[in-house]
Amino acid sequence: MNEIRNSGRDSYILDHNDYLRPNPNFSNPNRASASFRFVHKFSQISRNRAGFGSKTDRARIAISASSSSCSSASEFDVVVVGAGIIGLTIARQFMLGSDLSVAIVDAAVPCSGATGAGQGYIWMAHKTPKSALWELAMRSKSLWEMLAVSIQQKGMDPLDVLGWKKTGSLLIGRTSEELAMLEDRVELLSKAGLKAEYLSSHALLSKEPALEIGKEGGAAFIPDDCQIDASRAVAFIEKENRDFTSNGRYAEFFHDPAISLIRGSRSGEVEAVQTSKNTLYCKKAVVVAAGSWSGSLMQKLLIESNISLNVPVKPRKGHLLVVENFNSFRVNHGMMEVGYVGHQIAASHPSSSSSDLVDNEQNLSISMTATTDAMGNLVLGSSRQFAGFNTEVEDSIINRIWTRAGEFFPALRELELSNLSDSKKVRVGLRPYMPDGKPIIGPVPGLPNLLLAAGHEGGGLSMALGTAEMVFDLVLGNITKVEPAPFAVKGRCCN
Repeated sequence: MNEIRNSGRDSYILDHNDYLRPNPNFSNPNRASASFRFVHKFSQISRNRAGFGSKTDRARIAISASSSSCSSASEFDVVVVGAGIIGLTIARQFMLGSDLSVAIVDAAVPCSGATGAGQGYIWMAHKTPKSALWELAMRSKSLWEMLAVSIQQKGMDPLDVLGWKKTGSLLIGRTSEELAMLEDRVELLSKAGLKAEYLSSHALLSKEPALEIGKEGGAAFIPDDCQIDASRAVAFIEKENRDFTSNGRYAEFFHDPAISLIRGSRSGEVEAVQTSKNTLYCKKAVVVAAGSWSGSLMQKLLIESNISLNVPVKPRKGHLLVVENFNSFRVNHGMMEVGYVGHQIAASHPSSSSSDLVDNEQNLSISMTATTDAMGNLVLGSSRQFAGFNTEVEDSIINRIWTRAGEFFPALRELELSNLSDSKKVRVGLRPYMPDGKPIIGPVPGLPNLLLAAGHEGGGLSMALGTAEMVFDLVLGNITKVEPAPFAVKGRCCN
C-alpha cells in the first residue's frame, strides 16, 4: 500500500519501497506557478505544451499511451538519468543552487552500481598536478570538506552522517624503482601545495605496525586525504534532495529505465525522456549520468536521431573484500601499493611496469589496497578487469586479493579465508572506464540541452561534487569553477 500523505495534498508519495512516486490523488488549482505540472493524460500534454504538436509527436504520444495503461507524464526543468553518486549530486546541486525542479530516473535504485562497491577514498595522492583531472579532483575534495564542516556546524557528526574520516593516505612501494617514483611524487605534490611526506620503512611501520615491507620499502604520506562511506553519503544526499519534494521541486523514478528521447519537431532539442512507465518533459536540460551504462544507453536514446555519437565508456569490473568485526590488527590509514596508480593506463599499456599482479587475458590486475571503514571493518582490494557487464563474484579473484594483501600484512597469512565465511562480504561493481582516463562532462554536439556526465572510473565518489557543480554551471550558462574543455564531449565521442 502506498502511504499517501495529507490526504492527497502532496504531489508525490512514498511507496512501499520508500521511493517517491507521483500521487494520483494530487490536485491543487492554485499551483499554476509551480515548477512542474503533473498530467495524467497525454492528450493534455499535446494541447497545453507549447511547440509540441507535430504528427510525429502526436503519434509517439499515442504509441506510448497505448503501450502502458498506467503511464503518466510530468514536466520538470531538469531530468537526470542515473541515480549513482554523480546523478544524485547533480540533482542536489540544482536543489541547493537554484529554484529549478529535477526528476531523477534509474533502471534500478541508488547506489546499486559502482558507487556502492567502492572504498570511498577522497584522495589526491594518486592524482597528478597540472593534469586534466587535478583541478576537478581538488575542487571536488574541497566541496566534500566544506560539506563535512557544514554538517558539524549543524551539531551532527560527519562520521555518522557521511562515514567521513580524515585518515590520510599511504602510497606504498617496495622496490628501488617504486621508491624513486614515490619520492618524485612527494616533491610534485608538495610543489602543488599539498602536505606530502616521504616515509622510510621505519617511519612507515611506526604508523602502520601490521605492515611488512622490508628494509628497502617506503611510502608517500598525504595526511589530508580522506574517505567516506558511500551508502551513508548517498542516504544523506537523498534525504537532502527529498526535502524539496513537498514544494514540487524533486521527484524520483526508480525501477523505471529510460528508453528513448522525444525531440521537438521545430527546435530539434530534447523535450522529454520516455521511460518504461512515464514521459518526463524537461524545460531546461536532460543529463545522462548512468555510469558504465552511459555509452549503450546513449546509443539507445539516440537511435532515431541523426546525431552520430560513440561514447566509449565501458565497464571495468572490480572486487572488494570486506571482513567484518576483524580484530587481528587495525589499519590506521587508507593505503594502496603504488602499482595501483598504473591501473588507469594499464588497458592501453598492458606491459607497463608495476608490482601488482596482471593477467593480460582481460587486463586483470590485482593490487593491494586496505582501509578500515566507518563501521570498523577491514576493506581489502582490489581488482580491475574488462569482463563486460558481468557482476558475478569470482572466488578466484577474491582469493588473489587475500593472497596479495597477505604479502603486506603477515598476520593475514596465518588466517584461512575459508574460515571467515561468516564475516566475509564481497562488493562487486562496474567502474565506468574511459580510454583517455578523463570523464565526459558537457553537452552533446547538436543537442545542447542534452548533457553527459560519466566515465569517472574509480573516481566517481571523489569527483562527484565538482562534477555536479560543473554540470550546474554549464546548464545555467555560468562561469565554471573548473575549466570544462578537457572533459568535453566534442572531439572525444563524435564519429
